[in-house]
Amino acid sequence: MTHRSRVAIVLTAAALTAALAGCGKTVPGTALPAGGTTGTGGKSPINTNFDKLLRECTVVAIDDIGKAVGDNMYVSPSFNGAVCMWELTGGSAGSGMVTLNWYEQGSLANEKQNNDRLKYVSNDITVQGRRSVETRRPNDPDSCGVSAPAADTGIVGWWVNYRSGSQHADPCDAARKLVELTLNLAR
Repeated sequence: MTHRSRVAIVLTAAALTAALAGCGKTVPGTALPAGGTTGTGGKSPINTNFDKLLRECTVVAIDDIGKAVGDNMYVSPSFNGAVCMWELTGGSAGSGMVTLNWYEQGSLANEKQNNDRLKYVSNDITVQGRRSVETRRPNDPDSCGVSAPAADTGIVGWWVNYRSGSQHADPCDAARKLVELTLNLAR
């Protein structure tokens, strides 16, 4: 028998001995399927229908988004996922897009760091008494984003992007108003 064979046998025996010696752990209780509940203790069952995953997309009503971005603006949802997006058409502000993001682990410091990396212009502002960040892309007067600490954790941000050449109000005013609405509703 070679030296390698003896080492392999010794290692295998050691592993088997450790397994048989009780390296495992017994956990008391009753096994339940994933998402299951005992229904005791006044706890409600876990929601496995995933019907509330995108509720942040409804934190501000579509009509209120329209009022914040321009007179008689038609707002239609265009994407709900990691972020929420709405298309803007009509009204005095022309057309464009509005985007809502909420980063549960986000911070204003991280937002400013990313803005600097992208060479965006960031300004510290206050929204509802909270230190916030207003962001503009260089040479782009048609878009602006505002981010603020969320009511519970992370940060919430809105971007307003009007189509270039359209007549519109300051997109930072609209983004700030949308952040204000979000923070009001989160209280």
